[in-house]
Amino acid sequence: MWVGGVRVIILDDQKRVLMVRQHHEGRDIWMVPGGGIEEGETSSQAGVREVLEETGLQVEMGKLIWHVEEVSEKRGQRFVNFFLAQLVGGNLELGSDPEFDENSQVLREVRFMSREEMCHLEVLYPEYLKDELWRFLEEDYYGYNAFKIRT
Repeated sequence: MWVGGVRVIILDDQKRVLMVRQHHEGRDIWMVPGGGIEEGETSSQAGVREVLEETGLQVEMGKLIWHVEEVSEKRGQRFVNFFLAQLVGGNLELGSDPEFDENSQVLREVRFMSREEMCHLEVLYPEYLKDELWRFLEEDYYGYNAFKIRT
């Protein structure tokens, strides 16, 4: 059975990307906001909810830029949809994950980062935020393939 997730790419007026730092399996991982798709939600609706929970910001979902699938023995069948979104309100603040109690929260930090800052991160999910995202934003990708297989 497929398990679905969503990640949301939000740019500020300086073309910096909103990033969250989460702590998993003994290490910090930087990623764009997002999480699991709940029963009865579309991936777009989940993206709006997850951004608000994690960052305090309200967004309007835009274009799907990647659909990443993974089939593995360790993690099973999973997919994550990556969307661009536009800020429409709220105040930037570190949120919380309702799946975890107060003492088990994984969110550590939230802030906008430049391309250069992202390229120097030790652990970034997914790695192609360092290069492919910027090519996508800077160029007109006629026939761009949003479908990805995670290896």
